[in-house]
Amino acid sequence: MKNLLAISLLLLFILGCGEAYKQEQKTQLEIRQMQTRTYEIESMKAIVKAILNVLQDDSFIVKQVNIDLGFLNATKEVDVESKNERFWQRFWWGKRGATYKKNTVIDCTANISEFGEEKRVRVNFQAKVIDNRGGVVSVRQIDSLEFYQEFFAKVDKGIFIEKEGI
Repeated sequence: MKNLLAISLLLLFILGCGEAYKQEQKTQLEIRQMQTRTYEIESMKAIVKAILNVLQDDSFIVKQVNIDLGFLNATKEVDVESKNERFWQRFWWGKRGATYKKNTVIDCTANISEFGEEKRVRVNFQAKVIDNRGGVVSVRQIDSLEFYQEFFAKVDKGIFIEKEGI
């Protein structure tokens, strides 16, 4: 009877915690609005250059750029290994059986479209968590408004620097 009560309480706790961490889903339109900015700049090359500079300043490695299509792709790897998690995984499962988060790969794609004198920039960031064996733990689209606001603030500064020739 005691075991049944303990298991029931544990299940209630786990289910209750799961509800607390649910995030409100954003609509595709809300996500697109976060990811898109319009700039009054004549040169496609200048906007691509500003975005490239921002990504490189943030330690991204640029993989592809096509100015004619207004497309670029870049990747960044971040070490997320926790010594604590590694220790406990090795403690319970041994060195060969242990799996723990090793790094996060952040992919960025940008699409720049021309609308007369204006250029519309849409960027998308995706985070992929990889374990110590190279397996994918999780993949998620970054949909934080603050993240995109910070990115576009840097692009704004980059465009200003390009225009002023600084």
